[in-house]
Amino acid sequence: MIYSSFLTIRIRDYFAIQLVSELHGMLFCMRMMGIDYGSKKIGVAFSDEEGMMAFPHDVIPNNNETLDTLINLIKEKEVKEIVIGYSLGRDGKPNPIHKAVEELMTDLTLQVGLPIHLQPEQYSTQQALLYQGRTDKTDAAAASIILDSYIIKRK
Repeated sequence: MIYSSFLTIRIRDYFAIQLVSELHGMLFCMRMMGIDYGSKKIGVAFSDEEGMMAFPHDVIPNNNETLDTLINLIKEKEVKEIVIGYSLGRDGKPNPIHKAVEELMTDLTLQVGLPIHLQPEQYSTQQALLYQGRTDKTDAAAASIILDSYIIKRK
């Protein structure tokens, strides 16, 4: 009888721990994806699980498979929010690439239904170049700068 009671308590504790773990994940795990959109390449970055720091991930080609690639990354990394660089010209008005950014936002919204935020991205690539020089991951570094600036703004 004692063993049976002990086992019942252990099973109840196990399920309570699982529930708390899932609630913690839903409430506090806010992995975000940052996107530096370009006509030829797209830089991708992710935050840590708490949404406190941004890290460069990869650069993907901007082609017919871009949307599927982004959706797969969103699912794989369990992303909860998306931050896309808001492309403005030197005059402060949206530049020609911004129309493509709006199309990407629409497509992602229809496919994954996550919150999408625009973050000004002026000179993010130049800033990435200052930090690391030109590499094959420069656009990913720019995406992490965009995402990091959004994270700082939210704090």
